[in-house]
Amino acid sequence: MAKSCKGLAIELVKCLSESDCVKVEKRSFRECAGEKSPCISTECVGLRETYFNCKRGQVDMRARIRGNKGY
Repeated sequence: MAKSCKGLAIELVKCLSESDCVKVEKRSFRECAGEKSPCISTECVGLRETYFNCKRGQVDMRARIRGNKGY
């Protein structure tokens, strides 16, 4: 269960590393992932939301029994 979101995390880091927030502004991944900035693509925003839902599903007892949806 702990590794079920690992693929999403890797994809999110790859997406953020290609964004202007990390490349041009030289900010950390954590700073760029935590804000809603126009320099982050909509793909990264979607991955961030999916990763958040995956992590939330790990503490939700119903999802822990059934397993995470999707990924």
